Order: sequence, then structure tokens, then C-alpha cells
Amino acid sequence: MAENGHYDLDVRHIPPPLHVVLIANPAPLGLFAIALTTFVLSCHHAAIFGVSASTPTNVATGLAFFYGGLVLLLAGMWEFRTGNTFGATAFSSYSAFWLSYAAILIPGFGFKEAFLGGYEEDVLPAVAIYLLAWTMYTFMMWLGTLRANIALSALFAFLTLTLALLTISDFKHSHEGFKRAGGFFGIITSLIAWYMGLAGLLTNENSYFTLPVGNLSKS
Repeated sequence: MAENGHYDLDVRHIPPPLHVVLIANPAPLGLFAIALTTFVLSCHHAAIFGVSASTPTNVATGLAFFYGGLVLLLAGMWEFRTGNTFGATAFSSYSAFWLSYAAILIPGFGFKEAFLGGYEEDVLPAVAIYLLAWTMYTFMMWLGTLRANIALSALFAFLTLTLALLTISDFKHSHEGFKRAGGFFGIITSLIAWYMGLAGLLTNENSYFTLPVGNLSKS
């Protein structure tokens, strides 16, 4: 109260109230989306569980569009909100990979029809160039994991090898040996992604145990 008996209404010295906004960790969602979509497609490429390497992979189209595509894009946007540049870049980019891959498989997009009229032999080389570009991108992303943790570095290393093998397969007009090898490496990639997703999901608050990822960062 001021000396003249009036209250001091100057509140500029009072700091504004703090509003704490809790943001969930989007990484497990993104990793699970990558893992499940990659696993289903890789099982077809590896020709296991009763399918051959030449079996159409259209069963993965729905997953590639919705889980590996749209859900992964949401995870990428939420990573932007948390300030994780690497996670935002990775999830958003690979969501575009899965969405574009689904577009290749969906007849309505007219990818294969565009090669009709004498260009049918160019379909697989065209896909190979597409995969080659993603192989190079994934290798660059792997370079950004070398001081993160072992699991993340292994994930991008195996993903790079998976894409490289599938690229070679398509350049060789769907070479079954390279395609199956890419499928098996893809399965390993998906298992690592599942492990990392579970490691991010299990905390001391909701689980009796946690999973190590092998921290490589230096203090």
C-alpha cells in the first residue's frame, strides 16, 4: 500500500505465470511405424513365411500409406515441436519415402502405365534410381548417428545396406538373390527399430526394466 493510502496498481514487476506444456515423446511411435512397415515388406522380399521373392508387395501398400506414411509424418512434426532436429528430419523424410513408395504400387497413380508402349524394360531401372537416391540419403543420415548411440547407428547402417541391396536387385532387373538379401537386412532393420521404440517406451515409471541403447555421446 502506498503512503497516501492507495494501493499500488503497478504490476509490471510481477513475472507472468509459467504454463508448463507436457509433450509426449514421439520417437517410439515413429520407430514402431518404421519397424512394422519395413518388416512386412521385407518378409516379402526375403521370401519367407510361404511367399516368394516375386510375390506382389501390394499387401504393404496400406501400411506404407497410413502407418509408415501418415503416422510417421505426424511423429516427424511432433519431433519438430520437441526440438529434435534429427528425429524430425528422419521421420518426416521416411514418411515421404513410404508415401511415394505406396504411390508406385497404387495403380491409380499410373506409375507403371507411364512405361507402356515400349518402355516396360525401364520400370525397374527407374525404381532402382529412386532407391539409389534414398540409399545415399540414408548414408548421410547414418553419419549423424555416430555420436548418438549404438542402436541408432546400427539402425541406419542396416537400413543403408537394405536399400543398397534392393537398388542392385532392381538395376539387375529384380535379381532374386540381391532382393532376398535386402529382405533379410530389412528384417534386421525392423527388429532394431522395434527394439529402439520399446527402449523409448519403457521408463522407470511404467516398467520394471529398461532397455539400453549404448550411448556414444561424450560428456
